[in-house]
Amino acid sequence: MKSIKILERLLAAIPIMIGVAILVFLFVRLTPGDPVDLMMGSAGSVSQQEIQALQEEFDLDKPLHVQLYIFLKDVVRGDLGDSFTQREPVTDIIGRALPATIELAFGAAFFAVLFAIPIGVYSAVKQNSITDRLSMAFSFLGISMPAFWFGIILIIVFGVKLGWLPISGRLDYGFNFPSVTGLYLIDTVLARDWPALKNAVLHLILPSIALGMQLLAVLARVTRSSMLEVLRQDYVTLARAKGLREFIVIVKHALRNALIPTITVLGIQIGVLLGGNMIIETVFAWPGLGRLAVDSIFSRDFPLIQGVVMIYAFTYVIANLVVDVLYTYINPKITL
Repeated sequence: MKSIKILERLLAAIPIMIGVAILVFLFVRLTPGDPVDLMMGSAGSVSQQEIQALQEEFDLDKPLHVQLYIFLKDVVRGDLGDSFTQREPVTDIIGRALPATIELAFGAAFFAVLFAIPIGVYSAVKQNSITDRLSMAFSFLGISMPAFWFGIILIIVFGVKLGWLPISGRLDYGFNFPSVTGLYLIDTVLARDWPALKNAVLHLILPSIALGMQLLAVLARVTRSSMLEVLRQDYVTLARAKGLREFIVIVKHALRNALIPTITVLGIQIGVLLGGNMIIETVFAWPGLGRLAVDSIFSRDFPLIQGVVMIYAFTYVIANLVVDVLYTYINPKITL
Protein backbone atom coordinates (compact mmCIF):
# COMPACT_ATOMS: atom_id res chain seq x y z
CA MET A 1 0.00 0.00 0.00
CA LYS A 2 2.80 2.39 0.89
CA SER A 3 4.58 1.71 -2.43
CA ILE A 4 1.38 2.58 -4.30
CA LYS A 5 1.13 5.87 -2.45
CA ILE A 6 4.75 6.66 -3.30
CA LEU A 7 4.10 5.88 -6.95
CA GLU A 8 1.05 8.16 -6.91
CA ARG A 9 3.15 10.98 -5.47
CA LEU A 10 5.77 10.48 -8.16
CA LEU A 11 3.13 10.56 -10.89
CA ALA A 12 1.67 13.73 -9.35
CA ALA A 13 5.09 15.36 -9.73
CA ILE A 14 4.96 15.03 -13.53
CA PRO A 15 2.64 18.05 -14.14
CA ILE A 16 4.73 20.04 -11.66
CA MET A 17 7.88 19.32 -13.65
CA ILE A 18 6.13 20.21 -16.91
CA GLY A 19 4.98 23.50 -15.39
CA VAL A 20 8.51 24.25 -14.20
CA ALA A 21 9.87 23.44 -17.67
CA ILE A 22 7.45 25.86 -19.33
CA LEU A 23 8.11 28.67 -16.83
CA VAL A 24 11.88 28.44 -17.00
CA PHE A 25 11.72 28.27 -20.81
CA LEU A 26 9.70 31.49 -20.96
CA PHE A 27 11.69 33.34 -18.29
CA VAL A 28 15.11 32.74 -19.83
CA ARG A 29 13.90 33.90 -23.23
CA LEU A 30 12.04 36.96 -22.01
CA THR A 31 14.98 38.31 -20.04
CA PRO A 32 17.38 40.68 -21.85
CA GLY A 33 20.40 39.25 -23.61
CA ASP A 34 20.98 37.25 -26.79
CA PRO A 35 23.26 34.19 -26.56
CA VAL A 36 24.28 34.54 -30.20
CA ASP A 37 25.35 38.15 -29.67
CA LEU A 38 27.40 37.13 -26.65
CA MET A 39 29.09 34.32 -28.56
CA MET A 40 29.78 36.41 -31.65
CA GLY A 41 30.82 39.46 -29.66
CA SER A 42 34.15 37.87 -28.78
CA ALA A 43 34.74 36.56 -32.30
CA GLY A 44 35.59 39.93 -33.85
CA SER A 45 34.09 40.81 -37.22
CA VAL A 46 31.26 38.43 -38.16
CA SER A 47 28.80 38.49 -41.01
CA GLN A 48 25.04 38.51 -40.80
CA GLN A 49 25.01 35.12 -42.51
CA GLU A 50 27.11 33.63 -39.71
CA ILE A 51 24.75 35.05 -37.10
CA GLN A 52 21.71 33.65 -38.92
CA ALA A 53 23.37 30.24 -39.29
CA LEU A 54 24.00 30.10 -35.54
CA GLN A 55 20.44 31.16 -34.78
CA GLU A 56 19.15 28.40 -37.05
CA GLU A 57 21.43 25.86 -35.37
CA PHE A 58 19.99 26.78 -31.96
CA ASP A 59 16.38 27.09 -33.30
CA LEU A 60 16.36 30.72 -32.15
CA ASP A 61 15.07 31.86 -35.54
CA LYS A 62 11.76 30.08 -34.96
CA PRO A 63 8.71 31.63 -33.21
CA LEU A 64 8.59 31.26 -29.43
CA HIS A 65 5.72 28.76 -29.42
CA VAL A 66 7.57 26.56 -31.91
CA GLN A 67 10.70 26.66 -29.74
CA LEU A 68 8.58 25.70 -26.72
CA TYR A 69 7.05 22.76 -28.63
CA ILE A 70 10.49 21.48 -29.65
CA PHE A 71 11.77 21.87 -26.09
CA LEU A 72 8.85 20.02 -24.48
CA LYS A 73 8.97 17.26 -27.10
CA ASP A 74 12.65 16.70 -26.31
CA VAL A 75 12.07 16.85 -22.54
CA VAL A 76 9.42 14.12 -22.72
CA ARG A 77 12.03 11.91 -24.41
CA GLY A 78 14.57 12.75 -21.71
CA ASP A 79 16.60 15.04 -23.97
CA LEU A 80 17.45 18.43 -22.46
CA GLY A 81 19.18 19.60 -25.63
CA ASP A 82 22.76 20.63 -26.31
CA SER A 83 24.61 23.42 -24.55
CA PHE A 84 25.08 26.54 -26.69
CA THR A 85 28.57 27.23 -25.33
CA GLN A 86 29.96 23.76 -24.65
CA ARG A 87 28.36 22.07 -27.67
CA GLU A 88 27.56 18.80 -25.90
CA PRO A 89 24.41 17.30 -24.36
CA VAL A 90 23.14 19.12 -21.28
CA THR A 91 22.54 15.79 -19.53
CA ASP A 92 26.23 14.93 -19.85
CA ILE A 93 27.33 18.30 -18.45
CA ILE A 94 24.89 18.07 -15.55
CA GLY A 95 25.91 14.46 -14.94
CA ARG A 96 29.51 15.56 -14.42
CA ALA A 97 28.60 18.46 -12.10
CA LEU A 98 25.83 16.81 -10.07
CA PRO A 99 28.02 14.51 -7.93
CA ALA A 100 30.04 17.49 -6.68
CA THR A 101 26.84 19.29 -5.61
CA ILE A 102 25.45 16.17 -3.94
CA GLU A 103 28.68 15.64 -2.03
CA LEU A 104 28.76 19.25 -0.85
CA ALA A 105 25.06 19.27 0.10
CA PHE A 106 25.31 16.12 2.18
CA GLY A 107 28.56 17.30 3.71
CA ALA A 108 26.80 20.47 4.84
CA ALA A 109 23.78 18.50 6.07
CA PHE A 110 26.03 16.09 8.01
CA PHE A 111 27.84 19.00 9.65
CA ALA A 112 24.55 20.70 10.55
CA VAL A 113 22.83 17.60 11.97
CA LEU A 114 25.95 16.49 13.85
CA PHE A 115 25.90 19.64 15.97
CA ALA A 116 22.34 20.96 15.71
CA ILE A 117 20.47 18.07 17.34
CA PRO A 118 22.75 17.75 20.41
CA ILE A 119 22.70 21.55 20.85
CA GLY A 120 18.91 21.71 20.51
CA VAL A 121 18.30 18.80 22.89
CA TYR A 122 20.74 20.05 25.52
CA SER A 123 19.32 23.58 25.33
CA ALA A 124 15.79 22.22 25.88
CA VAL A 125 16.84 20.05 28.81
CA LYS A 126 18.78 22.96 30.36
CA GLN A 127 16.19 25.58 29.50
CA ASN A 128 17.08 29.17 30.51
CA SER A 129 20.56 28.13 31.64
CA ILE A 130 23.68 29.98 30.51
CA THR A 131 24.37 27.17 28.02
CA ASP A 132 20.86 27.53 26.61
CA ARG A 133 21.21 31.27 26.19
CA LEU A 134 24.64 30.97 24.59
CA SER A 135 23.48 28.30 22.14
CA MET A 136 20.46 30.37 21.11
CA ALA A 137 22.67 33.44 20.68
CA PHE A 138 24.93 31.29 18.49
CA SER A 139 21.92 30.20 16.44
CA PHE A 140 20.87 33.83 15.90
CA LEU A 141 24.40 34.55 14.73
CA GLY A 142 24.35 31.58 12.38
CA ILE A 143 21.03 32.60 10.83
CA SER A 144 22.05 36.23 10.37
CA MET A 145 25.47 35.61 8.78
CA PRO A 146 25.44 35.71 4.96
CA ALA A 147 26.87 32.45 3.68
CA PHE A 148 29.24 34.10 1.20
CA TRP A 149 30.68 36.38 3.91
CA PHE A 150 31.15 33.48 6.30
CA GLY A 151 32.79 31.46 3.53
CA ILE A 152 35.27 34.25 2.82
CA ILE A 153 36.07 34.52 6.54
CA LEU A 154 36.73 30.77 6.68
CA ILE A 155 39.02 31.04 3.66
CA ILE A 156 40.99 33.92 5.17
CA VAL A 157 41.36 32.34 8.63
CA PHE A 158 41.77 28.62 7.98
CA GLY A 159 43.09 28.70 4.43
CA VAL A 160 45.24 31.80 4.07
CA LYS A 161 46.35 32.71 7.61
CA LEU A 162 46.63 29.28 9.25
CA GLY A 163 47.05 27.19 6.11
CA TRP A 164 45.19 24.26 7.64
CA LEU A 165 42.68 23.58 4.88
CA PRO A 166 42.47 23.98 1.08
CA ILE A 167 40.27 26.80 -0.14
CA SER A 168 39.16 25.79 -3.64
CA GLY A 169 38.28 22.81 -5.77
CA ARG A 170 37.51 19.22 -4.80
CA LEU A 171 40.95 17.64 -4.99
CA ASP A 172 44.60 18.57 -5.45
CA TYR A 173 46.38 17.74 -8.67
CA GLY A 174 48.25 14.47 -8.85
CA PHE A 175 45.59 12.07 -7.57
CA ASN A 176 44.30 9.50 -10.02
CA PHE A 177 41.61 6.95 -9.19
CA PRO A 178 38.73 5.39 -11.16
CA SER A 179 35.57 7.49 -11.25
CA VAL A 180 32.70 5.12 -10.49
CA THR A 181 30.05 7.33 -8.90
CA GLY A 182 31.57 10.79 -9.35
CA LEU A 183 31.45 11.18 -5.55
CA TYR A 184 35.08 11.47 -4.51
CA LEU A 185 34.52 10.24 -0.97
CA ILE A 186 33.01 7.02 -2.30
CA ASP A 187 35.31 6.55 -5.28
CA THR A 188 38.46 6.97 -3.19
CA VAL A 189 37.20 4.37 -0.72
CA LEU A 190 36.37 1.95 -3.55
CA ALA A 191 39.85 2.49 -4.95
CA ARG A 192 41.37 2.25 -1.45
CA ASP A 193 43.27 5.43 -2.17
CA TRP A 194 43.48 6.75 1.39
CA PRO A 195 45.67 9.82 0.67
CA ALA A 196 43.14 10.89 -1.97
CA LEU A 197 40.28 10.30 0.49
CA LYS A 198 42.00 12.48 3.09
CA ASN A 199 42.59 15.19 0.50
CA ALA A 200 38.96 15.08 -0.66
CA VAL A 201 37.71 15.35 2.93
CA LEU A 202 39.97 18.33 3.60
CA HIS A 203 38.64 20.10 0.51
CA LEU A 204 35.06 19.41 1.62
CA ILE A 205 35.36 20.82 5.15
CA LEU A 206 35.32 24.59 4.57
CA PRO A 207 32.53 24.75 1.95
CA SER A 208 30.44 22.31 4.02
CA ILE A 209 30.76 24.49 7.11
CA ALA A 210 29.99 27.66 5.14
CA LEU A 211 26.95 26.10 3.48
CA GLY A 212 25.71 24.23 6.58
CA MET A 213 26.03 26.95 9.23
CA GLN A 214 22.63 28.50 8.62
CA LEU A 215 21.03 25.05 8.51
CA LEU A 216 22.73 24.19 11.82
CA ALA A 217 21.28 27.31 13.44
CA VAL A 218 17.77 26.64 12.10
CA LEU A 219 17.78 22.96 13.09
CA ALA A 220 19.07 23.75 16.59
CA ARG A 221 16.22 26.19 17.19
CA VAL A 222 13.57 23.86 15.75
CA THR A 223 14.88 20.90 17.78
CA ARG A 224 14.93 22.95 20.98
CA SER A 225 11.38 24.22 20.42
CA SER A 226 9.93 20.78 19.64
CA MET A 227 11.83 19.18 22.55
CA LEU A 228 10.41 21.74 24.99
CA GLU A 229 6.92 20.90 23.80
CA VAL A 230 7.44 17.14 23.99
CA LEU A 231 9.05 17.25 27.44
CA ARG A 232 5.78 18.68 28.81
CA GLN A 233 3.72 15.75 27.52
CA ASP A 234 2.12 13.25 29.89
CA TYR A 235 3.92 10.21 28.47
CA VAL A 236 7.29 11.80 29.28
CA THR A 237 6.12 12.45 32.84
CA LEU A 238 4.93 8.84 33.04
CA ALA A 239 8.28 7.54 31.79
CA ARG A 240 10.06 9.51 34.50
CA ALA A 241 7.59 8.27 37.11
CA LYS A 242 8.49 4.70 36.17
CA GLY A 243 12.03 5.43 37.27
CA LEU A 244 13.65 5.33 33.85
CA ARG A 245 17.02 6.99 33.53
CA GLU A 246 16.84 10.56 32.28
CA PHE A 247 18.99 9.68 29.25
CA ILE A 248 16.49 6.96 28.21
CA VAL A 249 13.56 9.33 28.72
CA ILE A 250 15.18 12.02 26.59
CA VAL A 251 16.50 9.85 23.76
CA LYS A 252 13.88 7.09 23.49
CA HIS A 253 10.66 8.80 24.49
CA ALA A 254 11.11 12.52 23.84
CA LEU A 255 13.61 12.89 21.01
CA ARG A 256 11.91 10.48 18.62
CA ASN A 257 8.70 12.52 18.62
CA ALA A 258 10.53 15.83 18.71
CA LEU A 259 12.43 14.95 15.52
CA ILE A 260 9.35 15.16 13.29
CA PRO A 261 9.51 18.99 12.86
CA THR A 262 13.30 18.76 12.57
CA ILE A 263 13.07 16.23 9.74
CA THR A 264 10.52 18.46 8.00
CA VAL A 265 12.93 21.39 8.04
CA LEU A 266 15.89 19.18 7.12
CA GLY A 267 14.06 17.70 4.14
CA ILE A 268 13.15 21.13 2.81
CA GLN A 269 16.65 22.44 3.46
CA ILE A 270 18.27 19.52 1.62
CA GLY A 271 16.51 20.84 -1.46
CA VAL A 272 17.81 24.30 -0.62
CA LEU A 273 21.35 22.98 -0.17
CA LEU A 274 21.22 21.23 -3.53
CA GLY A 275 19.57 24.12 -5.33
CA GLY A 276 20.72 27.22 -3.48
CA ASN A 277 24.45 26.73 -3.21
CA MET A 278 25.44 28.87 -6.19
CA ILE A 279 27.28 31.47 -4.13
CA ILE A 280 29.18 28.97 -1.99
CA GLU A 281 30.23 26.94 -5.02
CA THR A 282 31.43 30.13 -6.69
CA VAL A 283 33.33 31.33 -3.61
CA PHE A 284 35.11 27.99 -3.17
CA ALA A 285 35.47 27.26 -6.93
CA TRP A 286 33.48 24.07 -6.34
CA PRO A 287 32.67 22.47 -9.72
CA GLY A 288 29.02 21.68 -9.04
CA LEU A 289 25.59 22.59 -10.35
CA GLY A 290 25.54 25.95 -8.60
CA ARG A 291 28.67 27.18 -10.30
CA LEU A 292 27.45 25.68 -13.57
CA ALA A 293 24.19 27.61 -13.22
CA VAL A 294 26.02 30.90 -12.61
CA ASP A 295 28.26 30.39 -15.66
CA SER A 296 25.31 29.41 -17.86
CA ILE A 297 23.31 32.47 -16.78
CA PHE A 298 26.17 34.84 -17.64
CA SER A 299 26.65 33.15 -21.02
CA ARG A 300 22.89 33.01 -21.70
CA ASP A 301 23.14 29.27 -22.34
CA PHE A 302 19.39 28.57 -22.49
CA PRO A 303 19.43 24.74 -22.59
CA LEU A 304 21.91 24.54 -19.70
CA ILE A 305 19.91 26.99 -17.56
CA GLN A 306 16.71 25.05 -18.25
CA GLY A 307 18.35 21.73 -17.41
CA VAL A 308 19.85 22.93 -14.14
CA VAL A 309 16.60 24.54 -12.96
CA MET A 310 14.64 21.38 -13.75
CA ILE A 311 17.13 19.31 -11.75
CA TYR A 312 16.66 21.73 -8.84
CA ALA A 313 12.87 21.41 -9.06
CA PHE A 314 13.06 17.61 -9.21
CA THR A 315 15.33 17.66 -6.15
CA TYR A 316 12.73 19.60 -4.14
CA VAL A 317 9.99 17.17 -5.14
CA ILE A 318 12.04 14.11 -4.20
CA ALA A 319 13.26 15.68 -0.94
CA ASN A 320 9.67 16.36 0.17
CA LEU A 321 8.64 12.82 -0.75
CA VAL A 322 11.52 11.33 1.25
CA VAL A 323 10.52 13.44 4.26
CA ASP A 324 6.93 12.22 4.06
CA VAL A 325 8.10 8.60 3.88
CA LEU A 326 10.38 9.10 6.89
CA TYR A 327 7.39 10.43 8.86
CA THR A 328 5.67 7.08 8.55
CA TYR A 329 8.64 5.29 10.11
CA ILE A 330 9.16 7.77 12.93
CA ASN A 331 5.47 7.99 13.77
CA PRO A 332 3.39 5.03 12.45
CA LYS A 333 0.21 7.03 13.06
CA ILE A 334 1.11 9.23 10.10
CA THR A 335 0.25 7.95 6.62
CA LEU A 336 1.22 9.15 3.18
